[in-house]
Amino acid sequence: MKAGFSIFKSTAFSLLLIVLVCATVLVWAWQRTPLLTAFLPPNSLLQLSPEDKDNQPVLTVGRNGTAETSTGLVEAEVKHDQKMETNLKTDVQIMEFAPPERSENTSSTTGKEQYNENVNDQGCNYAKGKWVLDNSRPLYSGFHCNQWLSHMWACRLMQRKDFAYEKLRWQPKNCQMEEFEVSKFLERMRDKTLAFVGDSLGRQQFQSLMCMITGGKGSHDVIDVGKEYGLVMPHGGTRPNGWAYRFSSTNTTVLYYWSTCLCDLEPINTTNPETDYAMHLDRPPGFLRQFLHKLDILVLNTGHHWNRGKLKANRWVMYVGGMPNTNRRLAMIGDAKNFTIHSIVNWVNSQLPKHPHLKAFYRSISPRHFVNGDWNTGGSCDNTTPMSIGKEVLQDESSDYSAGNAVKGTGVKLLDITALSQLRDEGHISHYRTTAAKGVHDCLHWCLPGVPDTWNEILFAHISATSVINS
Repeated sequence: MKAGFSIFKSTAFSLLLIVLVCATVLVWAWQRTPLLTAFLPPNSLLQLSPEDKDNQPVLTVGRNGTAETSTGLVEAEVKHDQKMETNLKTDVQIMEFAPPERSENTSSTTGKEQYNENVNDQGCNYAKGKWVLDNSRPLYSGFHCNQWLSHMWACRLMQRKDFAYEKLRWQPKNCQMEEFEVSKFLERMRDKTLAFVGDSLGRQQFQSLMCMITGGKGSHDVIDVGKEYGLVMPHGGTRPNGWAYRFSSTNTTVLYYWSTCLCDLEPINTTNPETDYAMHLDRPPGFLRQFLHKLDILVLNTGHHWNRGKLKANRWVMYVGGMPNTNRRLAMIGDAKNFTIHSIVNWVNSQLPKHPHLKAFYRSISPRHFVNGDWNTGGSCDNTTPMSIGKEVLQDESSDYSAGNAVKGTGVKLLDITALSQLRDEGHISHYRTTAAKGVHDCLHWCLPGVPDTWNEILFAHISATSVINS
């Protein structure tokens, strides 16, 4: 009995020893030959990944010194846009006049990856970073840029006495943004045309760029070529639908076309001066259909004119598919705006193969900073201290949900300026405009020089990165 037990014990020990030796050999072979993992089932490996940082909020330092996420109208609008965007997607799927489907390769990248590729140039997200003091600023004089800068936006010509807001520069996180230089800009735009198409914030960006290129001084090198683009004073009008100027030294054209809703407007009854206007939500402005082939850089924007008051005052009537809109969901202003943004981005994207020289951008919405009311209900923006509500943007995705989602999967890039501009509540016209009614603040438009200069610096960085890639 003892002998049998001893034999069993010896055999068990031998088996255990063999198992240990085999396990050691397998571990050694695994380390030496990683390809052995190919023989395992695809889900058998434990996958460890870093924490997803794509959904981090914008973290800023509040007035009370504590960390807080960005607040104000933009945050409320973004949340509202997210809800409307979800409804809009469902609604568009059942609408025969929905924008054409985009051609996007979904086999190798997710929607989020595609969006990040769209935002970044060679790995740099220019929208993520911080504001820093720079005594070499501003890039031009607010006193002397009279030829290009409207007096209503030149805060140096107003009652404002503090100009610290002119001394800030945007510094992207973990990458360098090429410094704007006039000679480099003109050379990279040689024989090319850059067009801003949008509302008054687009006009501010246009005027900012004209001041940046000229240094705020008049020049005989600049020629008015508005007639080439139909940008002339209409009969009985107070201003043309836009402006176009050419720098003869490099044959570089910079223009702006006024299109507040970014969709086609057409008089319903051409014989009636008081007629309503068809607001074609699914049709790009006629200017783009006519002149797109002449453009090399296109920057689109819309947003702040989408409200009931503007539609009523302008006598705009929503049309889709060439007919008055009957869809209840699109009757909602926010949904109509989002639908139009998607429509115009899709249309431009469909035109890119026909115009391979064209680089198109959609600029995200510029934030408003009204406090305790709106422009006509006592709202104000009295802060004059730079970076008092924060100086850094940490999030990876745009605060303008609608814009970010519209460009996803397209060849149209996002010029993302929302979060970085949200931190600059001290840079608005405020109450300093001498012709403004008493108590009325402009917390929508910006002092120039000012924040829109940074939008153009980021645009220049995108253009420069594209030039490097194509060279």
